[in-house]
Formats: sequence, C-alpha cells, structure tokens
Amino acid sequence: QVLLVESGGGLVPAGGSLKLSCAARGIIDTIYEMGWYRQAGNQRNLVATIISGHYANYADSVKGRFTISGDNAENTVYLQMNSLKPEDSGVYFCYANALTRVPEVRTADYWGQGTQVTVSS
Repeated sequence: QVLLVESGGGLVPAGGSLKLSCAARGIIDTIYEMGWYRQAGNQRNLVATIISGHYANYADSVKGRFTISGDNAENTVYLQMNSLKPEDSGVYFCYANALTRVPEVRTADYWGQGTQVTVSS
C-alpha cells in the first residue's frame, strides 16, 4: 500500500506562483512514474510527471511555465507553477505508479486525495 501526501495548493492571482509537493509513503520498491494530474469534469488530465526518476513529461498547456522535479531518495515530487492562469485552476491530484513487495509483489497506480488550486483573474 502506498499513501500519497500532498501539500501546497491555494489561491493566487493570475501571474502568480505556487509549489505543490507530494510524498509517497509506504514500503516501496520502485516508483516508475510520479507526478500530477488535474481534474476536469469526470476526467483527470496530465499536468506533469517524472518517469523513471529522470524524464519529465508535461502537458502542452504548461510547458515553459511549470517545472516538475523530484527527490528520489525521499520519494517526493515537486511541481513549481509559475505564470499561473485562471484556466490552471482545479483540483490537482498526485499520481504514482509503483512496485511494492509487501505483502505481495504488485505494481499499481496510486492517487492522492487532491489539492485545490485557484487562480483568480
């Protein structure tokens, strides 16, 4: 079982910045991918993820404004969001695809509870 602990959401004016953090807790063997999705209606859309601890993957809408980084030793990812726009508003969910070996060998997707980001115009 993996628990994703999120922090850093809030309310900012357009053009402002926020930094989200997500820490993965549990007996984790390997994290294959970790990052952030944003809820839009019934769908969760990619914002940014780190694959294999090194390769950053961004939605086109955030390229050049958002930066994802990670601390592999701490199983934590950070999302620095700059030049925020009202359309960036929403609930941001931390995501991880991870391998655990206790109580059984298993690779699964995990989600955080979500953190609200609101950008005022």
